[in-house]
Amino acid sequence: MDVLSDVIAVMRTGRPSSSRLRLGTRWCYRFAPYDGAGFHVFLRGAGWLLTEHEDPTPIGPGDVVLVPHGGAHVLSDSPRAEHAVPFESAAGDPDGPTDVLCGKYRLDRTRTHPVLARLPEVVHLPAQAGRHADLRAAIDLLGGEVSGRRLGRDAAVSGLLDLLLVYMVRAWLDDNAATGWPQALRDPTLAAALEALHADPARPWRLQDLAATAGLSRATLARRFTSVTGQSPMAYLAWWRMAVAARLLRDTDLSLPEIARRVGYGSPYAFAHAFKRHFGLAPGRYRTPDQTVAATA
Repeated sequence: MDVLSDVIAVMRTGRPSSSRLRLGTRWCYRFAPYDGAGFHVFLRGAGWLLTEHEDPTPIGPGDVVLVPHGGAHVLSDSPRAEHAVPFESAAGDPDGPTDVLCGKYRLDRTRTHPVLARLPEVVHLPAQAGRHADLRAAIDLLGGEVSGRRLGRDAAVSGLLDLLLVYMVRAWLDDNAATGWPQALRDPTLAAALEALHADPARPWRLQDLAATAGLSRATLARRFTSVTGQSPMAYLAWWRMAVAARLLRDTDLSLPEIARRVGYGSPYAFAHAFKRHFGLAPGRYRTPDQTVAATA
């Protein structure tokens, strides 16, 4: 089981949205906070990204910016934001030198995985030769699709945006693999344990089973896993089961007993008790679309 793909699949809700904007020489647009992740791909031209807590970030042609926590920010032709207007009012300039694809991914913040929760406020991935070839290829394909009106364009753009999210997160993990969850996903023994848990969360896992999968003693696995991720293996398993259950409740019509079985609970009552303890709501109430749930994990 590919852990990163699994993590993104559990967090995603709905399809990504995007809009392409051609900009002139003077522009400054404000993006409001969003309960998801925003992104910008500079297909041509350059600009600046400004946030409340970071220094202005220069953005060049081919650069990609991910705003993983949906924070408010500004895109501008200069490192100043005095005259920013809402992005929704952007008129653009069809003959302008700057071509930007802006969009967002819908994410369920009630089950934010630690891998994504620990991303910085802004992930800036410059277009450097020889770096992140898969990301660069996706950007080239995306630029070609949004620039034309070929058959299947909408489906192609949607699929490429899905790829773009994976490639952006993967690129950041590659650049920050020395500590924390990036390290866990790269460590062969910890990755083996994580892949096993993700492949079969319904299994009645014991620490000794995971240790055998990872080729470590129980004590060594527990110590290394906790040191790197900040959670014990069994605590992470319990958390992941609840995250999977939340997705199944929101995205499927499966019965509560079936969902309980899929996340390792023999009794729907035990599952409902654990779910309410984790999310603060019973599974049935969580499933109601108009409920707003505050994560407790």
